[in-house]
Amino acid sequence: MSSKPILIREDGKRVDGRKPDEIRPVKITVGVLKNANGSTLVEYGGTRVIAAVYGPREALPRHISMPDRAVLRVRYHMAPFSTDERKSPAPTRREIELSKVIREALEAVVFTQLFPRAGIDVFIEVLQADGGTRTAGLTAASIALADAGIPMKDLVIGVAIGKINGTIVVDVNELEDQYGEADLPIGIAPNLGEIVLFQLNGVLTREELKTSMELAFKAVDQIYRVAKDALHYKYMKLLEEVKAQ
Repeated sequence: MSSKPILIREDGKRVDGRKPDEIRPVKITVGVLKNANGSTLVEYGGTRVIAAVYGPREALPRHISMPDRAVLRVRYHMAPFSTDERKSPAPTRREIELSKVIREALEAVVFTQLFPRAGIDVFIEVLQADGGTRTAGLTAASIALADAGIPMKDLVIGVAIGKINGTIVVDVNELEDQYGEADLPIGIAPNLGEIVLFQLNGVLTREELKTSMELAFKAVDQIYRVAKDALHYKYMKLLEEVKAQ
């Protein structure tokens, strides 16, 4: 039987050398798919997720359409090659559940009432999994919606908080997620100051939850700046190309 790996070193740092309150390097690229209305590639360290948005367009089949708002459909999926062991391409119960969770988080910020009887489709594909895939997927989806020009109250940024050897840490990796004592995926609309996704696996005390929320908001602000810079870069580049013509 294999022993549990050491997740917090003697110097207080984590298995990958980060401090408890330190997020992994974040990279966001907007407009990566030519055929989608909006798309983005989000990288939280070794976790890589791509999101594509199609719409608003006619909701098909028509019986799913709503007379007063758009129907938001979300598919979260992990590619067969995204994990160490090959995953079946068929959707799992976890993927179906996370599709619903992410959809509900996005519905809190998307102005669906502006597009009655329309459909907006969001596809989230995990290319490489190293912890925090649902939160990276949520971030990618909201940025792809913004890239598609879908009106929103705010972007939604996701981050996963964990409890490792009694220590609260931010942006858990796969090893920490697997062997940690608690996992708190959270999605925040930073400008609104609203929490739109909150799931807790494990047990946290009142003080640990307070620390977790402080770390989450701090991390989300950092990722939010990267997201805004990525959107700004894409559209400033387009503007420069138009001026050059």
